[in-house]
Order: sequence, then C-alpha cells, then structure tokens
Amino acid sequence: MTNYSNDYLLNKQVKIFQPLNGYRASTDAVILSSLVNKVKPGDKILDVGSGTGAISLCLAARFREKEPQITGLELQPELADLSNKSASANGFEQFLNYINADIRPPKAILPPCSFRHVISNPPYSDHDMPSPNRSKAFAHNHHDFNLTEWIKFCIKMTAPKGFIYLINRAEAVTEILAALYGKAGNIKIIPLFSKPGQNAKRVMIIAEKDCKTPASILPGLTVHTPDGTYTEEAFQILREGRGFFDTTD
Repeated sequence: MTNYSNDYLLNKQVKIFQPLNGYRASTDAVILSSLVNKVKPGDKILDVGSGTGAISLCLAARFREKEPQITGLELQPELADLSNKSASANGFEQFLNYINADIRPPKAILPPCSFRHVISNPPYSDHDMPSPNRSKAFAHNHHDFNLTEWIKFCIKMTAPKGFIYLINRAEAVTEILAALYGKAGNIKIIPLFSKPGQNAKRVMIIAEKDCKTPASILPGLTVHTPDGTYTEEAFQILREGRGFFDTTD
C-alpha cells in the first residue's frame, strides 16, 4: 500500500501508518486500550479486528517493559501490512505482530483459551448504510457475522479467568451482556460521554471469563468539556498514555 499517512498517537509517543482513503483510528481505540491493566511479563494479548493497530500499538507503548506477546487479527490484508509496518517503526516488532485473518468459522486461526487479555472495537452495526469506501464499510459494518458471534469468538480465545474488553454503541449493551451471560462475570460497564449533560453514546465493557462476581456500573468518562477541549481525565488517556484506572483511582 502506497497511499498512506504517517500519523501519531499519545502525543507523538507512538507512530501509526494509516490509509489516506480508508479506515482510520478514532479516539475510541485509544480510550479502550486504556482499560487494560494487571498485565504481567509475557502475558498474551489479542486485539480482534485490529484495524490500523491503534489499540495494540498503545498497549505496546504502555507495557513495553513487560513485553507482553501481542497479536492483532485483521480481515483487510492492507491494514494488517500497515500495522506491522507501524509496529516495526516503533520498535515493537519483537512482541507485537498482526495477522491477516478472518475470524468467522470454520477457520482455526489461533489456539483457543490462550490469551489472558482479549480486546476489541467491533464493527458497530448490522444495519447502517455502509460507507462507499470499502475499507470503512468493512470496519464499521458486520459482514455475515453479527456482534454476538464476534463476542463469542473473543470469549473462545480468552484463557480461564482472563479478561475481555469491548467498546460499542450504548444501545448494544443488551446484546453484549446477553452474549457474556453464563460465560463471564465481574462485568464492569463504563459509559462514555462526549460532553457533560449528554447521554452516553458509547459504552465500554470489561468482563472476566469463568467468573461469577456480579456486574457493576462504574463512573463514566466524559471526553470533552462544554467548549470542546479534552477533559483532564481524557487528556491523560489520549495524550499522556495513562491507564483508565490510573486516572480514576
């Protein structure tokens, strides 16, 4: 791929290559990556539907000293190639790798139950009008594979007592909780607000596989102040690279 831009995440701490005309990472990916904590040296982390690699690149930057083994799965080969290029440009290639793969069955991609952390920013809709741009359409809309099936794949890949991290539209919370029911517990629901006083348009979910602890709703994150600048909590995540729980403790 030749038509790509050289961009940055986390206040230029991380270099990322992205298509000029196609799917490009949003703040959702960076915020979702901030949920991951309790990473131990050598932990295996899976980024399902990795896109341009924003989630896993941010994780590699935060946890580089622990050198977790991070794998990204991406359906579009050009995005997987660009992501590997980004990993190399940041010096992460020894512990961050992207694979061009289709997670829909019956293909066996990676051994199940082998990742302590599984994180994903799934496509948001089955029914929205697809973008005329092929790359964006694949990233934003499900193709013969709905959100429930996507979450089932994430659960399948998670090790017992491992953690699943998701972000999606707020109206998808019912489907997400139904897919997790009986398979994961200790579910934490975190609303994501654009500005104060608005309804949450996004929701983030953390779940622990094979756990029976009841669910809880945590204080949400407001991204922008009324004048459109980042709130202090969002700034720490999006620019300073801090973890979500580091900003709320």
